[in-house]
Amino acid sequence: MIALLTGRLVSRSVSMVEIETPGGTGYEVHIPLSAFEALPKEGETLTLHTHLTVREDAWELYGFVSRFERSVFRRLLSAKGVGPALALGILSTLGAETVVEALRSRDLDTLVRAPRVGRKKAEQIVLDLAEKVDDLSAPIAAGGTARRGTRGGANSDAVRALVALGYGEAEAQGAVRDAGVAGDVAATVRAALAVLNG
Repeated sequence: MIALLTGRLVSRSVSMVEIETPGGTGYEVHIPLSAFEALPKEGETLTLHTHLTVREDAWELYGFVSRFERSVFRRLLSAKGVGPALALGILSTLGAETVVEALRSRDLDTLVRAPRVGRKKAEQIVLDLAEKVDDLSAPIAAGGTARRGTRGGANSDAVRALVALGYGEAEAQGAVRDAGVAGDVAATVRAALAVLNG
């Protein structure tokens, strides 16, 4: 199991990074929005807590800024019908702490805010996990700064993030436009999600 990955950030997008280790091996790593917000500049060193998923046709790495976030991701994977893409979408939309609180309080309304989580799916997740999150402790705040840029750049990145979460491109563009948030990708995504789930 690859549990920790440290290396030079070669490239980044809202949902994936490429990291080159000191030995010269490059890894593509899927990330949630929280990890994107904490990314350093390209060329700088990055450490991610990782989870490796092995399928017949692919090995995929998922990276997180804290062990806590990775633990929440793994716990979500243990729910019936929740795969890596859905778990990552839930984390990107709600954040790890909110997910744990929603599970503890059996808050279906919060869970259905995540893309591709309907009422029945939320009920199944709560049924499977509500009694299995007591060991998940709150994270220590991680360092890092949110990536900021021009409104146009942030909006383009936000649209890509929403598409990665499962929304159609036209739907994502409309939500970003209606959100009207300038300059910060994460804030734009969250505002657009509020529009989509309004």
